[in-house]
Amino acid sequence: MKNSPVANLGMTSLMLAGLSLVLPSGVRSQDLVAANPSRSTYKENIARRVKEDIYRPANSNEVFYTSAFADHSTDGDIVGGEDPVVRQAAIAALGNMNGTVLAIEPTSGRILAMVNQKLTLTSAAEPCSTIKVSVALTALSEGIITKDTPVELASGGRMNLTAALARSNNQYFEALGRKLGFDKVHSHALQYGLGELAGINITGETAGIYPDNEIPSKQGGVGRMCSFGEGISMTPLQLGALVTAIANGGTLYYLQHPTTPEQVASFQPMVKRQLEIGPIVDQLFDGMAGAVNYGTARRVRYAFTQQQVLGKTGTCSRAGTRFGWFGSYVNTKAGRIVIVVFLQGDWHTFGPKAAEIAGRMYRRLYDHKFFQTKDMPVTMTAAKASPAVQ
Repeated sequence: MKNSPVANLGMTSLMLAGLSLVLPSGVRSQDLVAANPSRSTYKENIARRVKEDIYRPANSNEVFYTSAFADHSTDGDIVGGEDPVVRQAAIAALGNMNGTVLAIEPTSGRILAMVNQKLTLTSAAEPCSTIKVSVALTALSEGIITKDTPVELASGGRMNLTAALARSNNQYFEALGRKLGFDKVHSHALQYGLGELAGINITGETAGIYPDNEIPSKQGGVGRMCSFGEGISMTPLQLGALVTAIANGGTLYYLQHPTTPEQVASFQPMVKRQLEIGPIVDQLFDGMAGAVNYGTARRVRYAFTQQQVLGKTGTCSRAGTRFGWFGSYVNTKAGRIVIVVFLQGDWHTFGPKAAEIAGRMYRRLYDHKFFQTKDMPVTMTAAKASPAVQ
């Protein structure tokens, strides 16, 4: 069962701290503030809670069987080759949430930290709205849109890519999916690393699934695949590899996880393939930045405002478990890092919560001077992997 956006409902009742608020169709939560500025503090608090609780409709009958909280999430992690500052920042940011945090150096594909490694490597879950990044790249690559092209929405009106990414608009990406067709969406997704192992020599990694056929039309067809990721399973490593390629301008690395100091000392990047996204990747910039500044990932800014963060959230559920995704990177050449947060659980689990965790981690890294200017590896001189290596 999927959670329908509030804007698509005629009347939506939201339960907030014992209050039942009914929003007519077309009325935004921020309008509650504008309606009575003399009570701005109270109204701002209510409006904020309305926005945040969109992810838990009061009339939903969905039942969850997975807890959003877990103890000992680091048990069994192999940490000898990880960056201790990055790892501790990830552990502190995740806290007791049932999830994983993955940090990657986008100029090399080196995994700097992987907290709750069992979950990272074995979880292949529906990508939810993070699939929209792959679909956006496909549409830009095929030349059917630019970031400013208005696209007709089923409910009326138009929207461009920047707003659709920032707000995670499902109708926009359903329209793109139908216009592209399954074959193009599928072909590009495989190029971007979905449906295959993202790492090399990482024991226990799951490959995820990108199906060879479109899901039935009664389930939403290619439109549903492009808006919610229906029928697709993705791993945190796969999302991390794709965001890494976006952050560095098109190099899809094999992700590597050194397990000893000696492996760190002898580390060599390995390029899986060069994606032809260099000329278009900057068209994602405003939308992914907008998600953090004013859209679905704005919880990043609860803790971190010192540098610009670009990212994409995802929230959906399946078989009694809810998923919360956030893939992101800091837009600076000094200490650039990719962070992926994946959560599973109940109503406490959703994409904006994953974004909040990433924000706390970015702040801890900033406080430890991680984003100071430093010499970075040269991407284009990285050694290519042998075709036989999988």
